[in-house]
Amino acid sequence: MNEEEIIYSIALTQVPGIGSVWGKNLLTTIGNATTVFRERENLQKLMPGITPRLIDLLNCPDAIKRAEQEYKFIEKNHIQCLTLNSEQYPSRLCECDDAPIVLYYKGNADLNSSHIINMVGTRHATDYGKQLCIDFLKELRNTCPDTIVVSGLAYGIDIHAHRSALTHGFSTIGVLAHGLDRIYPSAHRDTAIKMLDQGGLLTEYISGTNPDKYNFVSRNRIVAGISDATIVVESAEKGGSLITASIAESYNRDCFAFPGRSTDEVSKGCNQLIRDNKASLIQSAEDFIQFMQWNSSNKASRHIQFEIFPDLSEEEQAIIDILKKNESTQINTLSVESNIPIHRINALLLDLEIKGMIQIFAGGKIQAKTRF
Repeated sequence: MNEEEIIYSIALTQVPGIGSVWGKNLLTTIGNATTVFRERENLQKLMPGITPRLIDLLNCPDAIKRAEQEYKFIEKNHIQCLTLNSEQYPSRLCECDDAPIVLYYKGNADLNSSHIINMVGTRHATDYGKQLCIDFLKELRNTCPDTIVVSGLAYGIDIHAHRSALTHGFSTIGVLAHGLDRIYPSAHRDTAIKMLDQGGLLTEYISGTNPDKYNFVSRNRIVAGISDATIVVESAEKGGSLITASIAESYNRDCFAFPGRSTDEVSKGCNQLIRDNKASLIQSAEDFIQFMQWNSSNKASRHIQFEIFPDLSEEEQAIIDILKKNESTQINTLSVESNIPIHRINALLLDLEIKGMIQIFAGGKIQAKTRF
């Protein structure tokens, strides 16, 4: 992606009054941020329904100036700027209506890896919660060593999830509530540095952004949206991890929780999620793997029965051809590889699912069905 498009994409995030949802709508409809700004006067023709007020908001030289400054910062510090149109942008997150227009990333983990989970919980982790992080990831390592573990680098369960992931050889990504010019809390700097070599740091915020309270709430949608599943380890009746679980549910992602004693304050949130059927109860990595169907056997010997529906449309056949080559595929990847728009892909997938040709798994993964 060229420098100009990156700068205009950053600028779009800096225009007061244009949030993630409107910004994503603009980019999806217009195609790129450069056109959004340069063809501002013609946007009503390019995007019917856009309001004059929104067009006026885009007349914002200060946003472009700030974006130019940020571009220099990310270039100097070797930070990746991932826009919605970038191949490296997390495809799972791209499916969410409020996905960030831009993400800043420093690290070496693949944000579109086949297995991504997040582990979240209270800032006041008990020995029970800390041990759950260790035992769960130690067991998961035996079956799904390619899993990426996401959390928020905060005190408590977050930092113990990151450290347990590093110990057991997983890549782990910290989603920050501020820019990449700092680490908060500073006590976790050493862990964050290790994560740059075994995972990475990710944020939607430009440099100079303070870790304000609202930012932590907002970043939870990235934690939830980038992952196949949310795992709540310990949580009180209220807290950020419950917000993450709620967002995951709104994204149609799977949510799991470890139970605790009814008398433990930091387990009340988990027990409540399980009681209200907002999270599935798990006690081990084996439970989780079975729920997610990540332990399918004989994958290499699958024989996919494509010939039973010989009258597929050209677009349906294109989708099946892609699925032939992959164990499982995200909808965004299908759209890119088939050159079929997302809204059209959804209708085609419904038809293929009715025909019994495909199966849609947790986390939005799509897979061609086997003979058996």
